Amino acid sequence: MVNTRELAVDMLLRMETEGTYSNLLVRDVLDKHDYLEAKEKAFVKRVTEGTVERRIQLDYVLDAYSKVPSGKMKPFIRCLLRMSVYQLLFMDGIPDAAVCNEAVKLAAKRKFGQLKGFVNGVLRGIARNREQIAGIYPDKGKEPIRYLSVLYSMPEFLVSMWLGQYGMERTEGMLRAMLEVHPVTVRVKQELRERGCRAEGGTGGMDALLTRIREAGMEAVPHPYLDYACCLTRLEGVRHVPGFLEGLFTVQDVSSMLAVECAGIREGDFVLDVCAAPGGKATHAAELAGKTGKVLCRDISEEKTALIRENAARLGLANMEIQAHDARVYDEALQEKADVVLADLPCSGLGILGKKRDIKYNVSLEALGELPKLQRDLLSTVWRYVKPQGILLYTTCTVHREENEETVRWFLEHYPFEAEDISGYLEGVPEKETAKEGYIQLLPGVHDSDGFFIAKFRRKD
Repeated sequence: MVNTRELAVDMLLRMETEGTYSNLLVRDVLDKHDYLEAKEKAFVKRVTEGTVERRIQLDYVLDAYSKVPSGKMKPFIRCLLRMSVYQLLFMDGIPDAAVCNEAVKLAAKRKFGQLKGFVNGVLRGIARNREQIAGIYPDKGKEPIRYLSVLYSMPEFLVSMWLGQYGMERTEGMLRAMLEVHPVTVRVKQELRERGCRAEGGTGGMDALLTRIREAGMEAVPHPYLDYACCLTRLEGVRHVPGFLEGLFTVQDVSSMLAVECAGIREGDFVLDVCAAPGGKATHAAELAGKTGKVLCRDISEEKTALIRENAARLGLANMEIQAHDARVYDEALQEKADVVLADLPCSGLGILGKKRDIKYNVSLEALGELPKLQRDLLSTVWRYVKPQGILLYTTCTVHREENEETVRWFLEHYPFEAEDISGYLEGVPEKETAKEGYIQLLPGVHDSDGFFIAKFRRKD
C-alpha cells in the first residue's frame, strides 16, 4: 500500500536536491500511480504543490518554532516539516494529531528515529499556537517588502521590483491572485462551435460538450472574455475530460487566445509561429487560417516539436507544417513571406507563477537582465519574415516591464513597424487603455487570466 504522505515528501526532496520542476514531477508520479483513488491523488497533488508554493512562508513559521533553523535541517526532515506545516495551516479537515503522528512515523521509517521528538515537538507547538501565527509575520507598515515576501511566499527582490512598478495595492493583488486555485482553461474547437450553431436550437456542439463534462462530475463554465473559452474544475487530469481525446478542445489560457485574436488572422493567411511549443497559439491560428491557409510551426528541438505534432494530430488540423528550427538562425527562404508572425519568445515566466510554482525560486536578477537581450536578438531576426503591411505579434508570459514595454519601445525605434490598435479585439477585458497604443499587459488580480503581454506591430511598406 502506497503511503501518500511519503510519496509527497519524496517528490519535495527530489525537487530540492535534483532541481526537478514540480509540475512535471507531480504529473509523472501521479501517472505512475494511476491506480490510486481520486481523493488520494488529489491529496498528493495538493500537499506537494501547496508546499512548494508556500515554501518561504512555511520556512518562516518553522524558524519561529524550531531551535534549528530550517536552512540547517537535514533535507528530508526539512521537506517533511514543510509538508506537515502546510497541512496544519492550509488544509482543513485533517486532524492535527494525524499530521503530527504521520510525520513522526515517516521520520522513523526513513532512519531518522533520533529526530522523532524534534519533529513531534515542532509540529505540536505550531498546532497549539495556530491562532497566534498571524502575529509573528513582519509588520506591513514597517517592513512592506518582507511582509509581502513572507505572507505570499515571493522572493524579496521580485516584491521590491513590482512595488516599484505597480505600487502596494496592485502588487499585493497580484501576489494574492497567484496563490489562488486556478481552473484549467480550454479552447473549444471552432468546428464544434460551428456545428452547434447549425444544430437546431444551437445546442449540438459546445453546449453538448459542456453537458458531457458536467455529467462526468466536473464543473465547466464559460469564460467572460471569449465565448469559446471554458474554465474547468474538479478534474483529475485533462486526459480524463470527455472530448479531449476526440480533439474537441485543447488546453490554452484565455490570455493566449486573446493574443491570437489580436493578430487578426484571416482565411488563407500564411502564419509563421517561431516558438510554437506546445502548440496552443499555433493550433488556434490554424483554425483561423482555414483550409486555404497554412501555419508553419517551429521550435528549437524535436522534443518540443513532438508536443506540437501531438496537439495538431489530436485536433485533426491538416494545414500545419512542423519543423525543428532555432529562431535565432535566419532562414532566407522565408524573407517577407508571412502574413502574420507569432513571436511568443522565451521569457522569465513571472506571469504564470500561479501554475508553475517553482519558477520564483529559480529566477534571479542576473537572469532577468539577460532575457531582454535574447528577446531583442530574436526579434532582430524574425521581423524580416513579415510581408510589407503584414503583422508581427510579440507576446510573453511575464509581468516584467523590461521584457515587455521596454522591448516594444526598442523595437519600434529600430525596425520599420508601427504599433496597431488592438482594443477592438478585447471587448469585455478591463483596464485596456494601452490597447489603442498596440499593447496590453494582463495582470493576475486585475484580469481573469495569466500574467501575459501582447503587442501588435504592422510592417510599413
